[in-house]
Amino acid sequence: MSPKFRQEDGFVFKIYSNEEERKHIHVVKAEYEAKFWLEPDIELAENYGFSTKDLKKITQIIEQYGNEFKQQFAAHIGKRLDD
Repeated sequence: MSPKFRQEDGFVFKIYSNEEERKHIHVVKAEYEAKFWLEPDIELAENYGFSTKDLKKITQIIEQYGNEFKQQFAAHIGKRLDD
């Protein structure tokens, strides 16, 4: 299961279950996808197709909602680990 945390400007922000525990978020739009670390700093980990312009917009959204994404990630991972 990969819960959707937010959808904005066509970008879908989510995580995939059974992945590493370091806080991160995946961003998907059409056939493009990127992964950003949420800690210790917001940082692009992987990019599959997004333009520099898109990555800048995505980074701005993640900076705006970063704390919320971290909380949602922790809540989701906690549920998975408790199963």
